[in-house]
Amino acid sequence: MTEQNQKQLGNTLWSIADQLRGAMDADDFRDYMLSFLFLRYLSDNYETAARKELGRDYPATGGDARAVPLARWYADNAADIAEFEKQMRRKVHYVIEPQHLWNSIANLARTQNAELLNTLQAGFKYIETESFESTFQGLFSEIDLSSPKLGKTYSDRNAKLCTIIQKIAEGLAEFSTDIDALGDAYEYLIGQFAAGSGKKAGEFYTPQQISDILSAIVTLDSQEPKTGSKKRLDSVLDFACGSGSLLLNVRKRMVRAGGSIGKIYGQEKNITTYNLARMNMLLHGVKDTEFEIYHGDTLSNEWDLLREQNPARKPSFDAIVANPPFSYRWQPSEALADDVRFKSHGLAPKSAADFAFLLHGFHFLKDEGVMAIILPHGVLFRGGAEARIRTKLLRDGHIDTVIGLPANLFYSTGIPVCVLVLKKCKKPDDVLFINAAEHFVKGKRQNQLAPEHIQKIIDTYQQRTEEPRYARRVEMAEIEKNDFNLNISRYISTAVAEEEIDLAATHASLVDIEQAIRTATAEHNAFLKELGLPLLP
Repeated sequence: MTEQNQKQLGNTLWSIADQLRGAMDADDFRDYMLSFLFLRYLSDNYETAARKELGRDYPATGGDARAVPLARWYADNAADIAEFEKQMRRKVHYVIEPQHLWNSIANLARTQNAELLNTLQAGFKYIETESFESTFQGLFSEIDLSSPKLGKTYSDRNAKLCTIIQKIAEGLAEFSTDIDALGDAYEYLIGQFAAGSGKKAGEFYTPQQISDILSAIVTLDSQEPKTGSKKRLDSVLDFACGSGSLLLNVRKRMVRAGGSIGKIYGQEKNITTYNLARMNMLLHGVKDTEFEIYHGDTLSNEWDLLREQNPARKPSFDAIVANPPFSYRWQPSEALADDVRFKSHGLAPKSAADFAFLLHGFHFLKDEGVMAIILPHGVLFRGGAEARIRTKLLRDGHIDTVIGLPANLFYSTGIPVCVLVLKKCKKPDDVLFINAAEHFVKGKRQNQLAPEHIQKIIDTYQQRTEEPRYARRVEMAEIEKNDFNLNISRYISTAVAEEEIDLAATHASLVDIEQAIRTATAEHNAFLKELGLPLLP
């Protein structure tokens, strides 16, 4: 599917959302819209695989494009269903009953069938508990099909759902041949809903352009970025993964470079966003065995996987990316002071958990791994506990690169942010500073990074090149002289030098101008004399 078609599909879906939302606010409607898109993807993928599996035995539509052939096959082959589903679990890792497929649901919507709501409810429950080998309990927990926002009575709610589903089915009809595009459409809609959600968007969405920077950094060879991309990442973690777009970006970049990823790990505290992330993984063709998203609090470290006490079995990751909530207020307890994640560096202050998030991720980074994290600029220069943590990280040689980004790139905040790149073992003794704050395209609501701005940042990091007013490698001695303050303006001057004036040339130019004035005045006075008018002095 071309980029233009992807955009067209996204626009079609967004206009449907805009048209149908009515009294429902954008966040509520987002959950319905994205869930139906998710069901459509799973169904199309499943029906394509079923067609291949059954071959000539797969029933034809009989000229009716709205018929669901798999439903007819089930009706005619009851004895073979168990074996068929076993094969489908092996090949596509899940099963959907024919009555729960998107085309079956869309047919109920088209005919305004009174059973649509009940069938949809049963379908969602089946997908959560039966479809996959690993259960996806609560996947649709944010979709309340009995909500009064859909209507006061069952029939009102059923009618509203029929309208929504019918419109989505019509909008998707012309794109029905390209399953892969639905993943892009899902991402597009998340972005559009994020734009409409303002500050709330920070909870679930990292703008694509910033995702591109982080994913490029962590997929390059950690010790020798100049040599290019790694061939394999065994594991990738985002401990504040939102809708999972950052993790998917890392995967996409690895695949594009001819490499592979072992397993994707994510953690998310917000239940709605956690569900978005799980759907997003499956929508992009990541099998349920290839990812693990955990619902829980990162700072409290509630994930059993990460609480392993035996150092020999402690999980660690090749790449860690994160866009945690900026300057989040938290409650550091005495118990946390002894936590292995924070013990050697100290606790971040109550007013800003930025370094707590950073240290959490850094603790689980492999010795040869790379971590790229988005943080507010304050982490570069704030004092107190943050200065102590920053100093230790610098003294131990763990901060590799500091990238300053332009202000107003996020939906959730207008403040300028930075990307910190950390490594447990890094070769250069210096720290690379990149000042990209002035390199952007101004937008009405958000500023944008153009492809050339993104590429310049990536190239500068990869080659570790220096450029006046843009990038500089700074020795630790200079950073120490500055009391381990990492404020970019201390190391890269953005002032434009005044142009030197050549006094002799300027004097000669003034003499020429005066001579030209005298000549012009003389000519002018000659004309005035002929006319008998007073002369100019």
